[in-house]
Amino acid sequence: MAKKYIDVMDTTFRDGFQSVFGGRVLMNDFFPAVEAAKDAGITHFEFGGGARFQSLFFYLQENAFEMMDKFREIVGPDANLQTLARGINTVMLDTGSRELIDLHAKMFAKHGTTTIRNFDALNDVQNLEYSAECIKKYGLNHEVVVTLMDLPPGCTGAHDVAFYEKTLRQILDSGVPHDSLCFKDASGTASPQKVYETIQMARKLVGNDTHIRLHTHETAGVSVSCYLAALEAGADGIDLAASPVSGGTSQPDILTMLHAVKGKNYDLGGLDIEKVLKYEEVLTDCLKDYFIPPEATQVSPLIPFSPMPGGALTANTQMMRDNGTLNKFPEVIKAMREVVEKGGYGTSVTPVSQFYWQQAYANVMFGPWKQIAPGYGKMVLGYFGKTPVAPDEEIVALAAEKLKMEPTKENPLDIADRDEKKKISVWKQRLELEGIEASEENIFIAAACDEKGIAFLKGESPLNIRKNDSTCENDKECNLGENNSMSNANGNYTVVVDGQKFNVSIAEGNADIQVTPVASSNEAPAATAPVASNGEGVEVPAVVNGAVWKILVKVGDKVEKDQQIMILEAMKMEIDINAPESGTIKEILVTPNAAVEEGQTLAIIG
Repeated sequence: MAKKYIDVMDTTFRDGFQSVFGGRVLMNDFFPAVEAAKDAGITHFEFGGGARFQSLFFYLQENAFEMMDKFREIVGPDANLQTLARGINTVMLDTGSRELIDLHAKMFAKHGTTTIRNFDALNDVQNLEYSAECIKKYGLNHEVVVTLMDLPPGCTGAHDVAFYEKTLRQILDSGVPHDSLCFKDASGTASPQKVYETIQMARKLVGNDTHIRLHTHETAGVSVSCYLAALEAGADGIDLAASPVSGGTSQPDILTMLHAVKGKNYDLGGLDIEKVLKYEEVLTDCLKDYFIPPEATQVSPLIPFSPMPGGALTANTQMMRDNGTLNKFPEVIKAMREVVEKGGYGTSVTPVSQFYWQQAYANVMFGPWKQIAPGYGKMVLGYFGKTPVAPDEEIVALAAEKLKMEPTKENPLDIADRDEKKKISVWKQRLELEGIEASEENIFIAAACDEKGIAFLKGESPLNIRKNDSTCENDKECNLGENNSMSNANGNYTVVVDGQKFNVSIAEGNADIQVTPVASSNEAPAATAPVASNGEGVEVPAVVNGAVWKILVKVGDKVEKDQQIMILEAMKMEIDINAPESGTIKEILVTPNAAVEEGQTLAIIG
């Protein structure tokens, strides 16, 4: 009897890179490995989308559409090239308008995509309907997704087999067009038994003609067991990666899984161990200069308590490492349990995983629920759709108060369609004003990446990758961390002298240099409220570690209390900085792209 053929999608060049390097791998560095993967007989690749869209423009000075075109050239016309989309968010972190969702499908079809795997982190089926229509409109295969995770211990109310059956029935009843079905566990926390029962349930509902696959991560240490359970329950496909971007926070290794099915009635993609071994040797050589954070290679027993996706974990820990707060990681993971429970049990996958992380981080650094992270607040208020269960009423009220927004049950697409910044015509006009060609690709880049997209198109985006010291010695454009570039160094920085942190303002010429002690990171910063500055004004503090993305005011501007004056970028999210009091901007102590720490003074209002 012939073995059952199991389709293997190689996630190395998308999820693997995201889970280990935060997506920051240059195309010319990894293309030889793509050729080796093709020679090894791999024909199904995840090659873009998800965080591997924005990251190219943000950090690599590369055009994602160009990367996709070149990838297709290497593997040939017959390979199944797959991308990841976040439903109504597509490859953005915020909800897109209908016309941007349509443009996403059109551009990805134009640039080599065969299949789009499409998920909603809240499992709100309404959020999948329009994006599915657009994907099919442009001739692409649509892989519809039910997102999985295990709830933290002691939590109940969703994410059991009955919940997944309800979600799948809603997909089928709504008529969402699809070519395959994926159960996606970004945190790798679903137990093998639940996976088995879920796949078995799905097979009964959709019959034998629908392709069913499982996607998981090794983060919690049960990925191989979950894949074996899925195969035994009738799954047709699984996702694997190649060393050195396999295991740990990523997918199980191809060779590991080939070993795990020895003696079983499964043929994993017709792959040959020796050819895969050669491919992994080439990939290892391609990536030998890149810094691999140790947590990317580890299994963590804490993850089921959070749950934190592998694709987000290393991005977050790297930011904490860059900013000197990595010692807080276990506390943040522990704090996520309450955040998940009170937030309504949305699946911990982008962007919801970032909402959870950011809120847990704020709860650790500033005290429980002293602040509401904007994304988390908008989620519990309903601006991203319906959460699996109703969020905690007190948290909803707190979010409404802090964000000055009312709860809503309106379709998020209708809200997005009214947003001027989500209109194609607005971005076309912006490109024309900047003297940039208003091609459909450039319009989508600008809309998806906002000011960072404009900076890329103007040739002003930074190159920011992490390579080992020896690699960087003779490369002026190579950075070891997110925030270590000192080009255009004017601004406010943190330095350490004899173990004590100081804020230092740097400026050219004979400017008056300011040096201010920084509170120990072992204590919650006292900057959650405005602090008088020598009787001459009120300090506006940074509420999280991050980088200055936008400064919306200038010295001399009059501002009202709670007026937005800056935007920070932290944990992949935009953090609004509002004026604590009415007054006039007396000083601005930071510059765009400058790294800042919690409690650091950004501006002074007099």
